[in-house]
Amino acid sequence: MSALGPVSSILQDLRDNAPPDRFSLNWLLDSLHSRSFSVAILMLALVAMAPGISIVAGLLIILLGLQMVAGRSSPAFPRRVGAYTLPTAYLTGAVGRVTPILTQIEKIIRPRWPLPPQTAKRAVGCVVVLLSIALVFSPIPLSNVAPAFVIALISMAYLEEDGLFLSIALAAGVAMLAIAGVVIWQAILGVQSITSLF
Repeated sequence: MSALGPVSSILQDLRDNAPPDRFSLNWLLDSLHSRSFSVAILMLALVAMAPGISIVAGLLIILLGLQMVAGRSSPAFPRRVGAYTLPTAYLTGAVGRVTPILTQIEKIIRPRWPLPPQTAKRAVGCVVVLLSIALVFSPIPLSNVAPAFVIALISMAYLEEDGLFLSIALAAGVAMLAIAGVVIWQAILGVQSITSLF
């Protein structure tokens, strides 16, 4: 993996070259070539911020994250999944919304603190899978936005080979998971206390 220029430019190129109505997952992977995991997950994370599509995008991110944990050199979708299409409007809208934010983030991201490639890939895969599970199964409206955004930050740092920013983004992801775990545990205790009254 190597840095391939500003992430915002990569996303704008994908948006400009996307099919007019719907894009398939195979088209996305074919367009990325060597950019593979990082940009594919970033794109899906941006799409996952939109209501109504977050579950599908989250499940696809889980699939890619598991492939990273397994040490695959490039991502792949099963044939039927690869042919699945998403509205291009989701992609266009997401890129348009986040590009100004990404442009600001890019001012502080640069290659530094190099990490062992396979270790970094597996760490990213693990955290991304867990965040995606939270994204998919959280019942709270708009609860998909925060984990999807953290996944996007992790993907950016991984793409740009910024070990420092990646460490911070991974730590933010772990902290978010810890908070979610505490909330779920408290909810379980609350339900148990209520059921004990009957």
